[in-house]
Amino acid sequence: MALKNDLLLKALRGETVERPPVWMMRQAGRYLPEFMELKKKYDFFTRCQTPELASEITVQPIRRYGMDAAILFSDILVIPQAMEIEVQMKPDFGPYLPDPIRSRKDLDRVVVPDVEDSLGYVMKAIRMTKEKLADEVPLLGFAGSPWTILCYCVQGQGSKSFDKAKEFCFTQPETAHALLQKITDTTIAYLKAKVRAGVDAVQVFDSWGGMLSPEDYEIFSWPYIQQIVDALKDETYVIVFGKGCWFALKTMSRSGAAALGVDWTCSAQNARYLSGGKITLQGNFDPSRLFSPPDEIRKMVTQMIRDFGKDRYIVNLGHGILPTVPLENAQAFIEAVKSYSEG
Repeated sequence: MALKNDLLLKALRGETVERPPVWMMRQAGRYLPEFMELKKKYDFFTRCQTPELASEITVQPIRRYGMDAAILFSDILVIPQAMEIEVQMKPDFGPYLPDPIRSRKDLDRVVVPDVEDSLGYVMKAIRMTKEKLADEVPLLGFAGSPWTILCYCVQGQGSKSFDKAKEFCFTQPETAHALLQKITDTTIAYLKAKVRAGVDAVQVFDSWGGMLSPEDYEIFSWPYIQQIVDALKDETYVIVFGKGCWFALKTMSRSGAAALGVDWTCSAQNARYLSGGKITLQGNFDPSRLFSPPDEIRKMVTQMIRDFGKDRYIVNLGHGILPTVPLENAQAFIEAVKSYSEG
């Protein structure tokens, strides 16, 4: 069956569109009252690991706002869980890994799993979500970048600096690269399984790429993302989003990725210039700007589309939507795009 709304896929192919497509990172959850109802009943990983819940959460924002794409409700840390690294999600704290990887001996207990077995619940959630979406809009799958996953595996929790993760890479580079390769191999198998299960495109989130210097990014992050792009680009569209990684846009634009995400610290003009002007870009509204009055949001979104240009462009935030954003403000963001016309 053909998709009723394939704007996102057209933008990923670089085709001319009436208006750019729009979706929001982290649109499935956090700020939605219907999500909060489920959150009261089920803990975080129960929501991720129960296909009925994950698929319901995925379609909630589509029902409410009618974005041009759904993104599967899940978490980047299901990968280390599958690799037999324990991950807990602590309320008001975030991810906590009680046994972080900090030595060669620690690395030896990390497995490259059979993803259909260990992450089969994700594939079930994809199939259920596709049924619920009934070919209305495309479904995106995603994974964290190997470097971003390493940050959590070594640090053991979120961090403003990921100092322990960086120290590990700089003092034990061989072990770090071996861990990065295990994560990469798992991620490739995982994303390929998602494509087989029915996702229409995938996004790689390098949330902590900007923690590295441009030189270290080329050593510890980019080569592993490139492996993922190489493995997936002939099977599906790959979007690469590196937060704080404007310095890598030129390299990224030559990778074979279909689109590149940009955060709000990089202007549309610079993003087009740095990426060579021929690749589809996605972004880059500051999520905190969704606290501005709805009228202001509409004006800013319209200006953002003019700055990027309507073609080869996907409207999005520069990072995930914040939990306290008012519903009408999220709506103003989506509607500004859906009502956009060149005039």
